[in-house]
Amino acid sequence: MQATSLHQAAFENLPFDFTPAGRLRIQAAFDEPDMSSDGGALLIREVAGANGIVDAMASVIRDDRFAPMVDHPVRDLIMQRMVQICHGYEDANDCDKLKDDLALKVAVGRLTGKTSLASQPTMTRFENNVTKRDLIRLFYAFIENFLNSYPSAPPCMIIDMDPTTNRVYGAQQLALFNAHYDEYCLMPFHVYEGMTGKLIATLLRPGKTPTKDEIIGLLKRIVKKIRLRFPKVPLIFRADSHHTKPEVLDWLEANHVHYVLGMATNQVLVREVQPLIDRATAHYKNDWKTFRGFHSFSYAAGTWDQKRRIIARVEATTMGTDSRFIVTDLEQAGAKMLYETVYCGRGNAELMIKEHKCFLKSSRTSCTSALANQFRLFLHSAAYVIMHSFRSTVLKGTELAKATFETIRLRLLKVAARVEFGKTFIRFHLPAASPAAPLFRRTAELAAALRGT
Repeated sequence: MQATSLHQAAFENLPFDFTPAGRLRIQAAFDEPDMSSDGGALLIREVAGANGIVDAMASVIRDDRFAPMVDHPVRDLIMQRMVQICHGYEDANDCDKLKDDLALKVAVGRLTGKTSLASQPTMTRFENNVTKRDLIRLFYAFIENFLNSYPSAPPCMIIDMDPTTNRVYGAQQLALFNAHYDEYCLMPFHVYEGMTGKLIATLLRPGKTPTKDEIIGLLKRIVKKIRLRFPKVPLIFRADSHHTKPEVLDWLEANHVHYVLGMATNQVLVREVQPLIDRATAHYKNDWKTFRGFHSFSYAAGTWDQKRRIIARVEATTMGTDSRFIVTDLEQAGAKMLYETVYCGRGNAELMIKEHKCFLKSSRTSCTSALANQFRLFLHSAAYVIMHSFRSTVLKGTELAKATFETIRLRLLKVAARVEFGKTFIRFHLPAASPAAPLFRRTAELAAALRGT
């Protein structure tokens, strides 16, 4: 069996031909053991070291393995998985292919270059051995890391919360059929700070509309931690109409958390703004120009114990006349500003979820156990924290300051490198013509300045 594997490996390393150029043969051979296609792992290593999320996660996971027999410490396993996710390798299966990649070894901390990283079975056992208590501690570790990212109290924090669908294909725990999406899915909560895009928390949950207890339970824990660190910072909760439940509104007001929330349309609300709807329709028919108007009024739903401020946005376009509503406790701000700037600003949360879910593949929750899938969600969340930190610090002021994670990966992380190990150094040899060179240098300089501080 071993002889067969060696023979196959030798065959795969032989040169193979491409279309010749005139009389010149063009060949390729995968025979460079010191090469890596992921030289950007060096950048992720520096950012992870400065950010601290990997160390924070490793410090709260209990490791019951017998120490002398442990080849892969918890921190190494988390770092390996996180670096691979940042580079586009979202599956644990990828560990088998990349366990001897020298750039990834250096990023993880295997500085000798001789011992392999964890294989797929090791990583899968790790993911499935994390306990519920570990996950609770990890949840709070993410919130603490978020708070640690502020050197001083910010003027305000906006808590953006939104569930998103994770399609399932097997018998995953918590999977439910969602008629709106017409598929079996999970719907984890994603919570971000709305002005900065920093991740606060992610929480796996069943594939259905969130209940009042789920919303309040998550908010209660987040708000408590923020208030302990920054007791005077104003908090604004921003979400769609699924979160506008009477008990949620009561809790927000009782705990002095401001809110700007979507409001489901009903006949009473439409009747209140009917004059504005008629005006918008007439204006568009006369001028054939888009009309947008706003109206603010007090309203109490049958399940509310008091009246609250409702803001209506009425718009007439080629698609017809459309009315949207939000509810808020901010009485002094203008209706147009609250709707267009504050509420519509939650569209940025959709972009954050897209980065997390599509570019970092956090929807790959394919374990059977809900605990293992929650841990996977945390691993992808760690990758989000690192990539966001990289973009907001190293890339600040550059042409990639607003680039997507996918663009950053293609431009900076997927860089060929030859890794040289010496007695007193490890040197990455990168392409001389690489456009990523200035940003590699910038990362090294910022890391050196941080170490000096």
